[in-house]
Amino acid sequence: MTYFENSKIFIVIPAFNEETVIQGVIKEVQSAGYENIVVIDDGSSDNTQAKAAELIGKMAFRHKINRGKGGATKTGIEAAKLLGADIIVTIDGDGQHDPKDIAKIIAPILEKKCGVVLGTRLLNPKGMPLWKIFANHFGNFCTWFLFGLWVTDSQSGFRAYSKHAAELINTRADRYEYDSEVIREIHLHKLKFKEIPVAVRYTKYSMGKIHKQGFINGFKTLYKMIWGLIS
Repeated sequence: MTYFENSKIFIVIPAFNEETVIQGVIKEVQSAGYENIVVIDDGSSDNTQAKAAELIGKMAFRHKINRGKGGATKTGIEAAKLLGADIIVTIDGDGQHDPKDIAKIIAPILEKKCGVVLGTRLLNPKGMPLWKIFANHFGNFCTWFLFGLWVTDSQSGFRAYSKHAAELINTRADRYEYDSEVIREIHLHKLKFKEIPVAVRYTKYSMGKIHKQGFINGFKTLYKMIWGLIS
């Protein structure tokens, strides 16, 4: 039996008002061969949790209030840890990520080459709007300047963690600054990591989400990152 077959791989999906797409995301993950799926409805005003529960039952959880992407991701990771996960993968709930990429995201951890894998859109930014490329480069610079580690896509939500790494990483942030704080934790704990190119699917739906990261939210995120360092 291979290590893959003997491992418990959990896919964590934070979601906010994604009732129209969440089932499609779950079904794609299942079609890619992964059955341990945790969805965290982050205080949605729609039926995201109910739609997810139709496919994964009690593995669909819900925050009573909206805590933010980071807060939902952390709740999902904690749930996966309690359920005995060996590897935890996080993907966005709006369908931007291709679950077929999970296999190459987890491969370096399965091969014990590192403890964290960061999916990166910027090594092959095909189809990525120019303004998002610029914004992500700016985010990368700010993350490096504040936390001391250069990565090519500091804001990617497509990541994988070994059990050991998931236990060590400890962030305070609940919103978009969470992604950058994880980079800080990788640097702080000297965790080995790899960056793997992943596909990204920008649709009218995903680009129209008003809560998604943009220039204004980007500056808010930067402010929170700086405040987190000095507070």
